[in-house]
Amino acid sequence: MNRKALFKEIQKKASFLCVGLDTDLSKIPAHLHREADPVFEFNKQIIDATADYAVAYKPNIAFYEALGPKGWESLQKTLDYIPKDIFTIADAKRGDIGNTSSLYAKAFFETMEFDSVTVAPYMGVDSVQPFLEFKDKWVILLALTSNEGSKDFQLIPSQDGKPLFQEVLEKSATWGTPENLMYVVGATRGEKIAEVRKIVPDHFFLVPGVGAQGGSLAEVAQYGMNRECGLLVNSSRGIIYAGKDKDFAKTAQLEAKKLQQEMEVLLNQYL
Repeated sequence: MNRKALFKEIQKKASFLCVGLDTDLSKIPAHLHREADPVFEFNKQIIDATADYAVAYKPNIAFYEALGPKGWESLQKTLDYIPKDIFTIADAKRGDIGNTSSLYAKAFFETMEFDSVTVAPYMGVDSVQPFLEFKDKWVILLALTSNEGSKDFQLIPSQDGKPLFQEVLEKSATWGTPENLMYVVGATRGEKIAEVRKIVPDHFFLVPGVGAQGGSLAEVAQYGMNRECGLLVNSSRGIIYAGKDKDFAKTAQLEAKKLQQEMEVLLNQYL
């Protein structure tokens, strides 16, 4: 999916909501365990309930890898079920180089046909460039995350006094363009989002941390929105595990709709 199509979907739904499909067998409703593929059945019902409000879905690959071959099968079935006008993100955080990086890109972009994949920048351009060679596919590069350990490296000043995350942004922005490169920017660092936006004014941000992790949607929009929205705000647990009984999908729908309505107000305010 290209940038124009993504922005069109945001406008159509008045939403920049990404639903994270972090599907954990130990957390899904008990009655689904009677299904042949509980993970896919859970995802299917979540997608049916939230597709009117979401512009992106983000399966966290670890939850599927942990289940072995059956998990990969569930993941592919989920990906095939997602409507084609909704952006898909493989949250895989790959970060190797050379042929390995090229094969990761082929796996997610050609074999599985995701629209995008999260990539770690630590090994430099060698680990990112192979993903940027696919038309209408996106790299979502880790830039400034909201976990406690992020300060171990991301905030360390470089020789010229800039924190490392700024160096990553400035350097990586020369590798791709706003048409194929996004950044992960954590929602729990509102003032930092503004710093990132100054460095990369035109790129999209994937923003985790809203909802269950305490991030403010209003702050994210205030500091991060640009003229084409430029935001995909992810909610995982706050939507998919909002309900625990047979009505879990309906509860997820209500939570997704609530976020979409807040996003509509913010889009009208800033665009």
